[in-house]
Amino acid sequence: MVSGAAASAAAAAGGVFSTRLAGAAEEPAQAAAGPVGDVVGKVTVGYQGWFACPGDGAPIGGWWHWSRDRSRPPSPDNTTILSWPDMSEYEHTYPTDYRDLNGGGPATLFSSWDDQTVDTHFRWMAENGCDTAALQRFNPFGAEGPTRDGMAAKVRAAAERHGRKFYIMYDVTSWTEMQSQIKEDWTAKMSAYTSSSAYAMQNGKPVVCIWGFGFNDDGRPFEPGPCLDVVNWFKDRGCYVIGGVPTHWRNGDSDSRPGFLDVYHAFHMLSPWMVGRISDVAGADHFSTHVNGPDKADCDAHGIDYQPCVIPGDLQSGHRAHGDLMWRQFYNHCRLEVAGLYISMFDEYNEANQIAKTAATAADVPAGSGLRALDEDGTACSPDYYLRLTADGGRMLKGELALTPDRPTPPQG
Repeated sequence: MVSGAAASAAAAAGGVFSTRLAGAAEEPAQAAAGPVGDVVGKVTVGYQGWFACPGDGAPIGGWWHWSRDRSRPPSPDNTTILSWPDMSEYEHTYPTDYRDLNGGGPATLFSSWDDQTVDTHFRWMAENGCDTAALQRFNPFGAEGPTRDGMAAKVRAAAERHGRKFYIMYDVTSWTEMQSQIKEDWTAKMSAYTSSSAYAMQNGKPVVCIWGFGFNDDGRPFEPGPCLDVVNWFKDRGCYVIGGVPTHWRNGDSDSRPGFLDVYHAFHMLSPWMVGRISDVAGADHFSTHVNGPDKADCDAHGIDYQPCVIPGDLQSGHRAHGDLMWRQFYNHCRLEVAGLYISMFDEYNEANQIAKTAATAADVPAGSGLRALDEDGTACSPDYYLRLTADGGRMLKGELALTPDRPTPPQG
Protein backbone atom coordinates (compact mmCIF):
# COMPACT_ATOMS: atom_id res chain seq x y z
CA MET A 1 0.00 0.00 0.00
CA VAL A 2 1.25 3.46 -0.82
CA SER A 3 0.85 5.83 2.13
CA GLY A 4 -0.81 9.21 1.64
CA ALA A 5 0.81 12.60 2.01
CA ALA A 6 2.38 13.32 5.36
CA ALA A 7 -0.21 14.27 7.93
CA SER A 8 0.18 15.85 11.32
CA ALA A 9 -0.26 13.51 14.23
CA ALA A 10 -2.61 15.88 16.00
CA ALA A 11 -6.20 16.09 14.80
CA ALA A 12 -8.95 17.62 16.87
CA ALA A 13 -12.52 16.45 16.51
CA GLY A 14 -14.47 19.23 14.94
CA GLY A 15 -16.61 20.47 12.12
CA VAL A 16 -16.58 18.94 8.68
CA PHE A 17 -16.32 20.67 5.34
CA SER A 18 -18.84 19.10 3.01
CA THR A 19 -20.55 19.77 -0.26
CA ARG A 20 -23.42 17.42 -0.93
CA LEU A 21 -22.92 15.62 -4.19
CA ALA A 22 -25.40 14.66 -6.83
CA GLY A 23 -26.29 11.03 -6.24
CA ALA A 24 -25.36 11.09 -2.57
CA ALA A 25 -28.12 9.54 -0.52
CA GLU A 26 -28.97 10.55 3.01
CA GLU A 27 -28.64 7.38 5.06
CA PRO A 28 -30.66 6.97 8.24
CA ALA A 29 -28.71 7.08 11.45
CA GLN A 30 -28.36 3.65 13.02
CA ALA A 31 -26.04 1.83 15.32
CA ALA A 32 -23.00 0.09 13.87
CA ALA A 33 -21.41 -2.39 13.63
CA GLY A 34 -23.14 -4.82 11.38
CA PRO A 35 -23.43 -8.54 12.07
CA VAL A 36 -20.32 -10.66 12.32
CA GLY A 37 -19.15 -11.77 8.90
CA ASP A 38 -15.83 -12.05 7.14
CA VAL A 39 -14.74 -8.48 7.97
CA VAL A 40 -17.00 -7.38 10.84
CA GLY A 41 -15.76 -9.01 14.01
CA LYS A 42 -12.62 -10.20 12.25
CA VAL A 43 -8.94 -9.42 11.76
CA THR A 44 -8.05 -8.46 8.19
CA VAL A 45 -4.45 -8.19 7.01
CA GLY A 46 -3.30 -6.18 4.02
CA TYR A 47 -1.48 -8.51 1.63
CA GLN A 48 0.81 -7.04 -1.02
CA GLY A 49 2.07 -10.20 -2.69
CA TRP A 50 4.21 -7.96 -4.88
CA PHE A 51 7.75 -9.31 -4.69
CA ALA A 52 9.34 -10.94 -7.73
CA CYS A 53 12.81 -12.21 -8.59
CA PRO A 54 14.56 -13.12 -11.84
CA GLY A 55 13.90 -16.72 -12.77
CA ASP A 56 10.68 -17.10 -10.78
CA GLY A 57 8.46 -17.07 -13.89
CA ALA A 58 6.52 -13.92 -12.96
CA PRO A 59 5.43 -12.00 -16.09
CA ILE A 60 6.77 -8.71 -14.77
CA GLY A 61 10.33 -9.99 -14.53
CA GLY A 62 13.21 -8.71 -12.47
CA TRP A 63 13.52 -7.77 -8.81
CA TRP A 64 10.02 -6.32 -8.51
CA HIS A 65 9.67 -4.30 -5.28
CA TRP A 66 13.01 -5.55 -3.97
CA SER A 67 15.20 -3.14 -5.98
CA ARG A 68 14.89 0.42 -7.18
CA ASP A 69 16.41 -0.75 -10.46
CA ARG A 70 14.75 -4.12 -10.87
CA SER A 71 17.22 -5.14 -13.58
CA ARG A 72 19.91 -5.41 -10.88
CA PRO A 73 19.88 -7.53 -7.71
CA PRO A 74 19.07 -5.67 -4.51
CA SER A 75 22.00 -4.31 -2.53
CA PRO A 76 22.43 -1.57 0.07
CA ASP A 77 22.54 1.06 -2.70
CA ASN A 78 19.81 -0.52 -4.83
CA THR A 79 16.97 -1.43 -2.53
CA THR A 80 13.38 -0.54 -1.70
CA ILE A 81 13.11 -2.45 1.58
CA LEU A 82 13.59 -1.42 5.19
CA SER A 83 13.30 -4.84 6.85
CA TRP A 84 14.78 -8.25 6.13
CA PRO A 85 12.50 -11.29 6.14
CA ASP A 86 13.16 -14.44 8.09
CA MET A 87 13.98 -16.82 5.24
CA SER A 88 14.00 -20.14 7.10
CA GLU A 89 10.71 -21.51 5.72
CA TYR A 90 10.97 -20.68 2.01
CA GLU A 91 11.86 -23.53 -0.35
CA HIS A 92 12.83 -21.25 -3.24
CA THR A 93 15.27 -18.42 -2.54
CA TYR A 94 17.09 -15.97 -4.78
CA PRO A 95 20.63 -14.64 -4.22
CA THR A 96 21.11 -10.89 -3.89
CA ASP A 97 24.09 -8.54 -4.01
CA TYR A 98 23.94 -7.94 -0.28
CA ARG A 99 26.87 -9.30 1.70
CA ASP A 100 26.38 -12.57 3.57
CA LEU A 101 24.35 -12.51 6.76
CA ASN A 102 26.16 -11.44 9.89
CA GLY A 103 25.71 -14.94 11.24
CA GLY A 104 26.89 -16.58 8.03
CA GLY A 105 25.10 -17.82 4.96
CA PRO A 106 23.99 -16.06 1.78
CA ALA A 107 21.61 -13.08 1.76
CA THR A 108 18.67 -14.46 -0.20
CA LEU A 109 15.07 -13.31 -0.69
CA PHE A 110 11.74 -14.87 -1.64
CA SER A 111 9.40 -14.34 -4.57
CA SER A 112 5.69 -13.83 -4.04
CA TRP A 113 5.15 -15.56 -7.39
CA ASP A 114 6.24 -18.94 -5.99
CA ASP A 115 3.22 -20.95 -4.91
CA GLN A 116 5.08 -22.16 -1.84
CA THR A 117 5.60 -18.57 -0.71
CA VAL A 118 1.89 -17.75 -0.88
CA ASP A 119 1.03 -21.06 0.77
CA THR A 120 3.49 -20.35 3.59
CA HIS A 121 2.03 -16.89 4.15
CA PHE A 122 -1.54 -18.16 4.32
CA ARG A 123 -0.47 -20.96 6.64
CA TRP A 124 1.00 -18.30 8.94
CA MET A 125 -2.32 -16.45 8.75
CA ALA A 126 -4.23 -19.58 9.71
CA GLU A 127 -1.87 -20.33 12.58
CA ASN A 128 -2.12 -16.80 13.97
CA GLY A 129 -5.75 -15.75 13.79
CA CYS A 130 -5.58 -13.64 10.62
CA ASP A 131 -9.09 -14.22 9.34
CA THR A 132 -9.13 -12.36 6.05
CA ALA A 133 -6.57 -11.09 3.55
CA ALA A 134 -7.13 -7.90 1.57
CA LEU A 135 -5.30 -8.57 -1.68
CA GLN A 136 -3.87 -5.34 -3.05
CA ARG A 137 -4.70 -4.72 -6.70
CA PHE A 138 -3.05 -1.81 -8.46
CA ASN A 139 -3.83 -0.56 -11.95
CA PRO A 140 -4.16 -3.88 -13.80
CA PHE A 141 -4.04 -2.16 -17.19
CA GLY A 142 -0.37 -1.30 -16.70
CA ALA A 143 2.78 -3.39 -16.88
CA GLU A 144 2.10 -5.25 -13.65
CA GLY A 145 -1.40 -6.35 -14.71
CA PRO A 146 -0.56 -9.94 -15.73
CA THR A 147 1.41 -10.47 -12.52
CA ARG A 148 -1.43 -9.10 -10.39
CA ASP A 149 -3.85 -11.38 -12.25
CA GLY A 150 -1.65 -14.35 -11.45
CA MET A 151 -1.35 -13.37 -7.80
CA ALA A 152 -5.13 -13.27 -7.47
CA ALA A 153 -5.31 -16.90 -8.59
CA LYS A 154 -2.52 -17.91 -6.22
CA VAL A 155 -4.17 -16.16 -3.28
CA ARG A 156 -7.49 -17.81 -4.01
CA ALA A 157 -5.88 -21.26 -4.00
CA ALA A 158 -3.94 -20.62 -0.79
CA ALA A 159 -6.96 -19.14 1.00
CA GLU A 160 -9.06 -22.16 0.07
CA ARG A 161 -6.36 -24.57 1.27
CA HIS A 162 -5.93 -22.87 4.63
CA GLY A 163 -9.51 -21.87 5.42
CA ARG A 164 -8.86 -18.14 5.16
CA LYS A 165 -10.98 -15.50 3.44
CA PHE A 166 -9.78 -12.91 0.93
CA TYR A 167 -11.14 -9.96 -1.00
CA ILE A 168 -9.96 -7.58 -3.70
CA MET A 169 -8.62 -4.24 -2.50
CA TYR A 170 -8.22 -1.81 -5.38
CA ASP A 171 -5.50 0.80 -4.86
CA VAL A 172 -6.28 3.70 -7.22
CA THR A 173 -2.88 5.38 -6.90
CA SER A 174 -1.74 6.81 -10.26
CA TRP A 175 -4.60 5.04 -12.06
CA THR A 176 -5.55 7.75 -14.54
CA GLU A 177 -8.53 5.97 -16.13
CA MET A 178 -9.74 4.54 -12.84
CA GLN A 179 -13.42 5.48 -13.15
CA SER A 180 -14.04 3.33 -16.22
CA GLN A 181 -11.29 0.73 -15.93
CA ILE A 182 -12.04 -0.36 -12.37
CA LYS A 183 -15.54 -1.31 -13.51
CA GLU A 184 -14.16 -3.12 -16.54
CA ASP A 185 -11.67 -5.05 -14.43
CA TRP A 186 -14.28 -6.11 -11.89
CA THR A 187 -16.75 -7.18 -14.56
CA ALA A 188 -14.29 -9.01 -16.80
CA LYS A 189 -11.96 -10.56 -14.22
CA MET A 190 -12.25 -10.06 -10.49
CA SER A 191 -15.99 -10.65 -10.01
CA ALA A 192 -15.39 -14.28 -10.96
CA TYR A 193 -13.49 -14.77 -7.71
CA THR A 194 -16.65 -14.21 -5.68
CA SER A 195 -17.65 -17.78 -6.58
CA SER A 196 -14.82 -19.08 -4.40
CA SER A 197 -15.73 -20.48 -1.00
CA ALA A 198 -12.85 -18.38 0.31
CA TYR A 199 -14.08 -15.05 -1.04
CA ALA A 200 -15.03 -12.75 1.84
CA MET A 201 -18.72 -12.02 2.34
CA GLN A 202 -20.28 -9.46 4.65
CA ASN A 203 -24.03 -9.00 5.14
CA GLY A 204 -24.45 -11.62 2.42
CA LYS A 205 -22.49 -9.50 -0.08
CA PRO A 206 -19.05 -9.98 -1.65
CA VAL A 207 -16.53 -7.58 -0.18
CA VAL A 208 -14.58 -5.06 -2.28
CA CYS A 209 -12.32 -2.34 -0.95
CA ILE A 210 -11.31 0.82 -2.79
CA TRP A 211 -8.22 2.43 -1.29
CA GLY A 212 -7.22 5.99 -2.07
CA PHE A 213 -10.29 8.16 -2.66
CA GLY A 214 -9.92 11.62 -1.17
CA PHE A 215 -6.20 11.56 -0.42
CA ASN A 216 -4.65 14.97 -0.80
CA ASP A 217 -1.67 14.13 -3.00
CA ASP A 218 -0.72 14.08 -6.66
CA GLY A 219 -1.09 10.33 -7.01
CA ARG A 220 -4.84 10.45 -6.31
CA PRO A 221 -6.17 13.62 -7.96
CA PHE A 222 -9.75 12.38 -8.43
CA GLU A 223 -12.73 14.66 -7.89
CA PRO A 224 -15.58 13.60 -5.56
CA GLY A 225 -18.12 12.98 -8.35
CA PRO A 226 -16.27 10.20 -10.18
CA CYS A 227 -15.37 8.59 -6.86
CA LEU A 228 -18.98 8.55 -5.68
CA ASP A 229 -19.98 7.08 -9.03
CA VAL A 230 -17.55 4.19 -8.55
CA VAL A 231 -18.71 3.47 -4.99
CA ASN A 232 -22.36 3.45 -6.04
CA TRP A 233 -21.57 1.28 -9.08
CA PHE A 234 -20.13 -1.45 -6.85
CA LYS A 235 -23.02 -1.12 -4.40
CA ASP A 236 -25.49 -1.43 -7.26
CA ARG A 237 -23.83 -4.74 -8.14
CA GLY A 238 -24.49 -6.11 -4.70
CA CYS A 239 -21.08 -5.57 -3.17
CA TYR A 240 -20.21 -4.62 0.39
CA VAL A 241 -17.80 -1.74 -0.25
CA ILE A 242 -14.99 -0.71 2.10
CA GLY A 243 -13.23 2.62 1.79
CA GLY A 244 -9.54 2.84 2.55
CA VAL A 245 -9.66 6.54 3.33
CA PRO A 246 -7.35 9.30 4.61
CA THR A 247 -6.60 9.55 8.30
CA HIS A 248 -8.45 12.87 8.55
CA TRP A 249 -11.40 11.96 6.33
CA ARG A 250 -13.96 13.27 8.80
CA ASN A 251 -12.61 16.82 8.94
CA GLY A 252 -11.64 16.98 5.27
CA ASP A 253 -8.22 18.47 5.97
CA SER A 254 -4.56 17.50 6.30
CA ASP A 255 -4.19 14.29 4.23
CA SER A 256 -7.84 14.49 3.04
CA ARG A 257 -9.16 16.70 0.29
CA PRO A 258 -12.20 18.79 1.28
CA GLY A 259 -15.59 18.01 -0.17
CA PHE A 260 -15.38 14.21 0.04
CA LEU A 261 -17.65 13.55 3.02
CA ASP A 262 -20.49 12.25 0.83
CA VAL A 263 -18.07 9.84 -0.80
CA TYR A 264 -16.84 8.60 2.56
CA HIS A 265 -20.37 8.21 3.91
CA ALA A 266 -21.36 6.17 0.84
CA PHE A 267 -19.14 3.25 1.92
CA HIS A 268 -20.43 0.36 4.01
CA MET A 269 -17.20 0.33 6.04
CA LEU A 270 -14.44 2.89 6.56
CA SER A 271 -10.81 2.01 7.24
CA PRO A 272 -8.67 5.15 7.69
CA TRP A 273 -4.94 4.92 6.96
CA MET A 274 -2.47 5.05 9.83
CA VAL A 275 1.02 4.20 8.58
CA GLY A 276 3.37 7.04 9.47
CA ARG A 277 0.86 8.71 11.79
CA ILE A 278 2.02 7.38 15.16
CA SER A 279 5.35 6.16 16.50
CA ASP A 280 4.75 5.50 20.20
CA VAL A 281 2.13 4.63 22.80
CA ALA A 282 1.44 8.29 23.60
CA GLY A 283 0.63 8.88 19.94
CA ALA A 284 -1.68 5.88 19.90
CA ASP A 285 -3.54 7.24 22.93
CA HIS A 286 -3.81 10.70 21.37
CA PHE A 287 -5.30 9.25 18.20
CA SER A 288 -7.71 7.08 20.15
CA THR A 289 -9.10 10.14 21.93
CA HIS A 290 -9.03 12.72 19.17
CA VAL A 291 -9.41 10.66 15.99
CA ASN A 292 -10.57 7.08 16.47
CA GLY A 293 -13.28 7.87 19.01
CA PRO A 294 -14.89 10.67 16.96
CA ASP A 295 -14.47 8.58 13.79
CA LYS A 296 -16.34 5.70 15.41
CA ALA A 297 -19.13 8.04 16.57
CA ASP A 298 -19.52 9.46 13.07
CA CYS A 299 -19.62 5.99 11.54
CA ASP A 300 -22.20 4.83 14.09
CA ALA A 301 -24.37 7.84 13.32
CA HIS A 302 -24.35 6.96 9.61
CA GLY A 303 -24.72 3.19 9.87
CA ILE A 304 -21.16 2.60 8.72
CA ASP A 305 -18.89 -0.13 10.07
CA TYR A 306 -15.59 1.19 11.43
CA GLN A 307 -12.40 -0.79 10.80
CA PRO A 308 -9.37 1.15 12.07
CA CYS A 309 -5.81 0.27 11.14
CA VAL A 310 -3.37 -1.34 13.51
CA ILE A 311 0.30 -0.88 12.66
CA PRO A 312 3.16 -2.84 14.23
CA GLY A 313 5.35 0.25 13.80
CA ASP A 314 8.32 1.10 11.63
CA LEU A 315 10.97 -1.36 12.76
CA GLN A 316 13.82 0.48 11.08
CA SER A 317 12.93 3.69 12.93
CA GLY A 318 12.70 1.94 16.30
CA HIS A 319 8.98 2.52 16.79
CA ARG A 320 7.85 -0.95 17.80
CA ALA A 321 8.94 -1.05 21.47
CA HIS A 322 8.89 -4.87 21.28
CA GLY A 323 5.14 -4.94 20.67
CA ASP A 324 3.94 -2.26 23.07
CA LEU A 325 2.88 0.13 20.29
CA MET A 326 0.86 -2.52 18.48
CA TRP A 327 -0.79 -3.84 21.62
CA ARG A 328 -1.83 -0.35 22.71
CA GLN A 329 -3.72 0.05 19.44
CA PHE A 330 -5.45 -3.31 19.93
CA TYR A 331 -6.46 -2.27 23.43
CA ASN A 332 -7.68 1.19 22.43
CA HIS A 333 -9.67 -0.08 19.45
CA CYS A 334 -11.28 -2.90 21.41
CA ARG A 335 -12.32 -0.42 24.12
CA LEU A 336 -14.13 1.50 21.38
CA GLU A 337 -15.90 -1.70 20.27
CA VAL A 338 -14.86 -1.25 16.66
CA ALA A 339 -16.38 -3.37 13.91
CA GLY A 340 -13.11 -5.02 12.91
CA LEU A 341 -9.37 -4.50 12.62
CA TYR A 342 -7.16 -3.94 9.59
CA ILE A 343 -3.48 -4.79 10.02
CA SER A 344 -1.18 -2.58 7.96
CA MET A 345 0.45 -4.76 6.63
CA PHE A 346 1.21 -8.47 6.42
CA ASP A 347 4.22 -8.37 4.09
CA GLU A 348 5.21 -4.68 3.87
CA TYR A 349 8.98 -5.10 4.14
CA ASN A 350 9.30 -1.91 2.09
CA GLU A 351 8.01 0.28 4.94
CA ALA A 352 9.21 -1.95 7.82
CA ASN A 353 5.57 -2.32 8.94
CA GLN A 354 5.25 -6.06 8.28
CA ILE A 355 3.92 -8.65 10.72
CA ALA A 356 5.18 -11.59 8.62
CA LYS A 357 8.21 -13.39 9.98
CA THR A 358 11.19 -11.08 10.17
CA ALA A 359 14.90 -11.38 10.95
CA ALA A 360 15.06 -11.87 14.70
CA THR A 361 18.66 -10.85 15.45
CA ALA A 362 21.56 -9.01 13.87
CA ALA A 363 22.93 -12.40 12.85
CA ASP A 364 19.94 -12.77 10.49
CA VAL A 365 20.46 -9.58 8.44
CA PRO A 366 23.11 -8.93 5.77
CA ALA A 367 26.42 -7.61 7.04
CA GLY A 368 26.82 -3.88 6.52
CA SER A 369 23.19 -3.40 5.51
CA GLY A 370 22.22 -1.25 8.48
CA LEU A 371 18.88 -3.08 8.69
CA ARG A 372 17.46 -3.56 12.16
CA ALA A 373 16.25 -6.91 13.44
CA LEU A 374 13.38 -7.53 15.85
CA ASP A 375 15.70 -7.37 18.86
CA GLU A 376 16.89 -3.85 17.93
CA ASP A 377 15.82 -2.38 21.29
CA GLY A 378 17.49 -5.11 23.35
CA THR A 379 14.44 -7.38 23.77
CA ALA A 380 14.80 -10.77 22.11
CA CYS A 381 11.83 -11.57 19.85
CA SER A 382 11.13 -14.68 17.82
CA PRO A 383 10.61 -14.20 14.06
CA ASP A 384 6.86 -14.83 14.42
CA TYR A 385 6.33 -12.45 17.34
CA TYR A 386 4.11 -9.95 15.53
CA LEU A 387 2.00 -12.74 14.07
CA ARG A 388 1.43 -14.09 17.58
CA LEU A 389 0.71 -10.59 18.84
CA THR A 390 -1.91 -10.25 16.09
CA ALA A 391 -3.46 -13.54 17.17
CA ASP A 392 -3.88 -12.25 20.73
CA GLY A 393 -5.25 -8.91 19.51
CA GLY A 394 -7.81 -10.81 17.48
CA ARG A 395 -8.79 -12.87 20.50
CA MET A 396 -9.39 -9.67 22.47
CA LEU A 397 -11.50 -8.25 19.63
CA LYS A 398 -13.65 -11.38 19.66
CA GLY A 399 -14.06 -11.48 23.45
CA GLU A 400 -11.93 -14.60 23.80
CA LEU A 401 -9.38 -12.65 25.83
CA ALA A 402 -10.29 -10.14 28.52
CA LEU A 403 -9.74 -6.49 27.63
CA THR A 404 -6.31 -5.60 28.99
CA PRO A 405 -3.78 -2.81 28.44
CA ASP A 406 -1.02 -5.25 29.39
CA ARG A 407 0.47 -7.06 26.42
CA PRO A 408 -0.05 -10.79 27.06
CA THR A 409 2.17 -12.11 24.27
CA PRO A 410 5.69 -13.15 25.21
CA PRO A 411 8.25 -11.83 22.73
CA GLN A 412 9.83 -15.24 22.41
CA GLY A 413 7.42 -18.02 21.46
